[in-house]
Amino acid sequence: MPWAIMPTKACEKGYPKNMTGQETVPITPELMLRAYMAGLFPMAPDAGSDELEWYRPEMRGILPLDGFHVSRRLMRTVLSARFAVTADQDFPAVMDGCAEPAPGRETTWISPRIRSLFCALHDMGHAHSVEVRHEGRLVGGLYGVAIGQAYFGESMFSRMRDASKVALVHLVARLRLGGFSLLDTQFGTDHLASFGGVEIPAWDYMRQLGHAVRGQAAWIGNDRVTELETAIRALRA
Repeated sequence: MPWAIMPTKACEKGYPKNMTGQETVPITPELMLRAYMAGLFPMAPDAGSDELEWYRPEMRGILPLDGFHVSRRLMRTVLSARFAVTADQDFPAVMDGCAEPAPGRETTWISPRIRSLFCALHDMGHAHSVEVRHEGRLVGGLYGVAIGQAYFGESMFSRMRDASKVALVHLVARLRLGGFSLLDTQFGTDHLASFGGVEIPAWDYMRQLGHAVRGQAAWIGNDRVTELETAIRALRA
């Protein structure tokens, strides 16, 4: 499932093939980082398109890291041995999972060009994934972009009940532990609201974004298991 279903009429949509509207500007991973820092994010019109469209919603979805909600049932699942959760172990496979058709999402905006650009960002250390496995099989996960203290959630998927929710809990725990201050979900949904997600005006988002991208944070990998479990438990404190 995506982080959010996009309500196009609530967006400023522009720069479909370039960043100027006139001369074509090559879209590189470096340009994408600058776009994120300016409050934009890309999508392809469809999975078969080589074009990119840039979006800046009038109302922006965020998930406040200090107001994250986890139900008792979900916390029990997260802390059980049902799933094995890792970070950055198979970023391309997570993108492929997010690009799969799913109920309510028969088509996807993750084109081969989008996949290539985000995999390049991953190689640069700016894009990160969370993988959820059950009996060795990848059953859920999510990915996004990290700049400073900001994490821009892009997409998530689930092939098994609770798998994407478990990935989200692990993401939030990692972000809190690593010193992040902003989790951008692009848009707000009822699903994200159940975890504490809210929508804020673009001007407020840009204010928070400006502070976040100037800060420093650390992405938490797979070598801080005890600290990560403590951070997960703290989400219910």
